Amino acid sequence: MILAQVIGPVVSTMKINQLDGYKLLRVRAVNPDGSFSGPSIVAVDTVQAGKGDTVVVIDEGGSAGVMLEVTGQPIRTVIAGIVDRIDTEERVQ
Repeated sequence: MILAQVIGPVVSTMKINQLDGYKLLRVRAVNPDGSFSGPSIVAVDTVQAGKGDTVVVIDEGGSAGVMLEVTGQPIRTVIAGIVDRIDTEERVQ
């Protein structure tokens, strides 16, 4: 799982039947401090996330298929949760 920020929607007028009813969102991995840490990817939204939300993303095909209850489809990346807060531990030197 990775932390990511929702960049915005991906509009697709044609997609596989298993994705009917799901939004596609462009997300970009972030560090716990909110800074970006990688390229953007497209994810299937299962939690009604919106632009600017920090989300938990599963980027592994088998788990994505289980969440969507589909198997054998080209679905790899799914938004599994919206993050309310990230607690980080400060190191004392």
